[in-house]
Amino acid sequence: MRPKEIRYFIRKKRIRKKIHGTFKRPRLSVYRSLKYIYAQIIDDNLGKTLVGVSSLSKELKRELNSGGKIGVAGLVGELVAKKALEKGIKEVVFDRGGRPYHGRIKSLAEGARKGGLEF
Repeated sequence: MRPKEIRYFIRKKRIRKKIHGTFKRPRLSVYRSLKYIYAQIIDDNLGKTLVGVSSLSKELKRELNSGGKIGVAGLVGELVAKKALEKGIKEVVFDRGGRPYHGRIKSLAEGARKGGLEF
């Protein structure tokens, strides 16, 4: 591993020590690759994923026209909020995965808030 990658994994591990999802407030985890964005709602006590959505989801393929990656991230946030509310999840702990809160991460968070989730 390169030193930059090592710093990223150390930072991610340090953050995960502090952020923990429970049954009442599961963790909304966001992973961002160069091309796609993924969001999962996880109950860390059970170690189970309750809801999972990505920019590759079939539900989003109909809505994706253009708008770039930031627009797609907002749609992913709204869809994850919709699925979470269907399962009775209203409050979550936001885990941005060690990434700065801007761009696609911020757009996903705003989309989830617009959809009805509370952080």
